[in-house]
Amino acid sequence: MALLRFLDWSARHGTALLAASIFAGVAYAPLAAATRGLVSPAVALLMTLVLLRIDPAQILAWIRRPLLVAGLSAWVLLACPLIAWGAARAAGLDGPLGAGLVLMAASCSATTAPAIARLNGLDAEISLLVALVTTALVPLTAPPLALGLLGLDLAISIPGLMLRLGLVVGVPALLALLLRRWIGPARLEAAGRGVDGLVVLVLVVFGFGVMDGVQARLLAEPLWVLGGTILALAGNLGLNALTALLWRPGGLRLALAAGLLAGNRNQALLLAVLPAAADPGVLMFFALGQVPIFVSPFLLRPAYRRLMRDA
Repeated sequence: MALLRFLDWSARHGTALLAASIFAGVAYAPLAAATRGLVSPAVALLMTLVLLRIDPAQILAWIRRPLLVAGLSAWVLLACPLIAWGAARAAGLDGPLGAGLVLMAASCSATTAPAIARLNGLDAEISLLVALVTTALVPLTAPPLALGLLGLDLAISIPGLMLRLGLVVGVPALLALLLRRWIGPARLEAAGRGVDGLVVLVLVVFGFGVMDGVQARLLAEPLWVLGGTILALAGNLGLNALTALLWRPGGLRLALAAGLLAGNRNQALLLAVLPAAADPGVLMFFALGQVPIFVSPFLLRPAYRRLMRDA
């Protein structure tokens, strides 16, 4: 079927499509504006599709290193935001850019991290487990850290943010579980490549919509946008490199996967749940934060291949 061939093509060319969607959203403002309202539904659909590809029974069988999963999850959810907060304070970033950097580091690992790890020969099993654990726990960790301990003002209470995050994570998880039972593992396995292609297309739509307003801000304040993009790249790659160095004693495959989990965060969840009254500078930083997430597979793939080849 033409649709299945198209979805397979989307899955094979996912990294290029994701990078192109970000730049298209910035270059063509009407497209970004038209798809802005689809950002929150896209996040929920993306979570459902990603979780749909995961067999809950296999997850329990894969947890052969529970202390490692727990330690890396704690590093991602607790240590990294504190490090980002300290770095922001040291650099004098006490405005929306500083708040955005801390919130980025407080979010869960990106659900795309296991796929990127698998493509580059890294520890995909640990990547999947940590991405799932941090996604499940982020409603409990990010709000108290961001609003309580770190004192960020996001125009929402701790319980309110916890509830919104819980719904965005919990409802797709329940829906994915019900769909798995209805469709059946065998048919899901057969349609796996098509689901992966659909994930890419949903991410493309998200990439268009999340860039709404970036072109106008770029034209009005180019230095602010440039600085925010550089900070997002520095936060992503900095946490990636620091984590990889600290976890290097566990092996190169594990260390590079850990860095990937720490650097690439699911800021889409926060974009979907933060109220409209939140600081627009923070929301804009989250939009700019998609640039390293969507582009880093291109940037890091040669480095990963060389490191793994030389190891």
